[in-house]
Amino acid sequence: MALVVVGALLWRGSDAAATESTTAASAGVLEGTPADAVSQAWAAEGDPLPGDVVEGGRVILASAHGVQAVDPESGEEAWHYTRSNARLCGVTAVNGVVVTVFRTADRCDEAVALFADTGIRAWTRNVGFRGDARLSSTDRIVLAASATGLVTLDPTGNGIRWRYTPPEGCLIDAAEVGSAGVALVQTCDETSVLLKLLDGFDGKMHWERDLPADQEVQLLGADQLLGVVVGNEVQGRSAADGAVRATLPLPSDADQPPRMRSVEGVSLVLIHGTLHALDPQSGKTRWKAPARGLPAAGSDGSGSLLVPEDGGFAHLDPASGDRLGASTVSDVPAGGTAAGVGPMIVYRLPDRVVAYR
Repeated sequence: MALVVVGALLWRGSDAAATESTTAASAGVLEGTPADAVSQAWAAEGDPLPGDVVEGGRVILASAHGVQAVDPESGEEAWHYTRSNARLCGVTAVNGVVVTVFRTADRCDEAVALFADTGIRAWTRNVGFRGDARLSSTDRIVLAASATGLVTLDPTGNGIRWRYTPPEGCLIDAAEVGSAGVALVQTCDETSVLLKLLDGFDGKMHWERDLPADQEVQLLGADQLLGVVVGNEVQGRSAADGAVRATLPLPSDADQPPRMRSVEGVSLVLIHGTLHALDPQSGKTRWKAPARGLPAAGSDGSGSLLVPEDGGFAHLDPASGDRLGASTVSDVPAGGTAAGVGPMIVYRLPDRVVAYR
């Protein structure tokens, strides 16, 4: 009897007892493309949210103690994974898995990867990230970044690829991972600001460039054309050597911070309601269009870009910017990222996801 009582007490205080998870059958493929006129089908809050919420045919949401996947058509839950004895530090979705990091003590110390379509656990490993570490990802790389270091993980395995610790007296102001590798802005003794590009798979430094220490600097992206805000302009920098290939003025009255991502062979920069499509090699502007947000990778399922705008979502040709169609709807919030999933438009905002059909 004593052993039974002790066992029950140990179970109640264990990670297993505090973990609640469900799984689902694999997600089906939704056929079709968004209609000419759509309306809101469902909405759900999330804090935090992965950078791209659509993965494995599911929409990934998160909360303080875990993560859930919902059906993109109905918004109904497909699976969830929660830990009542731990807090979620961050979440990202890539390569068919959802990578989560939980804090069980003072640090973010446990990483759990779940298959995005089913919720089945892919792997678990111990980590030692700071409490303010931020998760992001690109193909085959998950980045955990904080002011004092970087760590990259293999999302489909459970191995740490490499670590980077800045020299003494230096801090990492920002870091982004993309197809070019891992870009970071590093400040040393408040007098030296460097832009660095590290290889995404082995961490070796490709190059570094000086940035002005007396101007505000913001890192936007690390794809074929790196995006950096320096003072009152957005710079597009070559992934090969860090040289400036393009400059775009940043209006002083901009109502939203600039954003950047590479989709369908173009580098897209959103500045104050205008989407600039830049050639990723030369930095030259190919076309411009009005926009309230950015398209996600894979956009609307037909190869065109699904661009949020006043009155709906435009379908634009990525090479020319020509308007191929539109899905009209009133009141599209600014600052989101739009993805097409069959006939659905899944619109990721900073604190919620809105789906249209």
